[in-house]
Amino acid sequence: MKYREFGNSGISVSEVGFGSWAIGGNEHGNSYGYTDDKVSAEAIERALELGCNFFDTADVYGLGHSEELLGKALKAHRHNVVIATKVGADFYGGAGHQDFTDKYIRYAIDKSLTRLKTDYIDVYQLHNPPLKLIEQPETYQIFDELKREGKIRTWGLSIFDPIEGLVALKSGRPDCLQLVYNIFSQKAAEELLQRAREANCAVIAREPLANGFLTGKYQGDSSFESGDIRHAWPRNFIQARTLAAERLRSTMPGSRLSLAQLALRFVLACEAVSVVIPGIKTADQAEENLTASDLPALNQAELAQINELLKSNFGLH
Repeated sequence: MKYREFGNSGISVSEVGFGSWAIGGNEHGNSYGYTDDKVSAEAIERALELGCNFFDTADVYGLGHSEELLGKALKAHRHNVVIATKVGADFYGGAGHQDFTDKYIRYAIDKSLTRLKTDYIDVYQLHNPPLKLIEQPETYQIFDELKREGKIRTWGLSIFDPIEGLVALKSGRPDCLQLVYNIFSQKAAEELLQRAREANCAVIAREPLANGFLTGKYQGDSSFESGDIRHAWPRNFIQARTLAAERLRSTMPGSRLSLAQLALRFVLACEAVSVVIPGIKTADQAEENLTASDLPALNQAELAQINELLKSNFGLH
């Protein structure tokens, strides 16, 4: 496993981390299907064995269950790992809504600390805040307070649209930004990644496997159980994604990498990325994803070939 600096925080992170959304389970929906807690624990343990030290979750994943699993599995390793979690989706009252007030953040962080079995969080992130809040410098004052109190080491934002990251860099100077970046979705590369690098702001690249479609294990007729975020996705969108993945694989015959590893190596080719966080549910997935760090980097010809495919929309019309 190779390691990268996490912005200017002084924290060193494994360049491939552990995305913990899926292990929250599907009991409450908004996830990636069925999970087994024993299998999830084995996945975390295997990740640790392979040198992974970065674990990203959110309080809302499984309504706290993902944090609880990490808390149990990482307790004995606490000072050797970096735990990132998120705040803003208030699920405590039943009907979920967003709350980014100082009062709520203080309430939520104490709940997360209890579930994670720790007294500090390494990376605390606002979870998809609206642009109007991102624009306001006073939004971030609470994080300075939490730093002084020793409850967090760094803070940042998990965003949807790259424009939100650009605004955050101007108004709040976050320690990190978490954003979608993969072979299919490179919009962030247009400007935000360069700006983040110039600001020495760490970048957490999420969804590197495009919600699983860059693993190559799905077909155009694949279906997803109720509660899985892909359950209601249009059939034509699923077919397009699976065909694009097939075209990508077929253009690189004899590749030394699995399709998932190819996708991860593509993200790691971006020097602005501090850590990439594929979702991991099993020890086998941990093995395949995390060992991508040990494989040779993609060469310029391979990167150019991938980008040519993207420009041609993977031959889809």
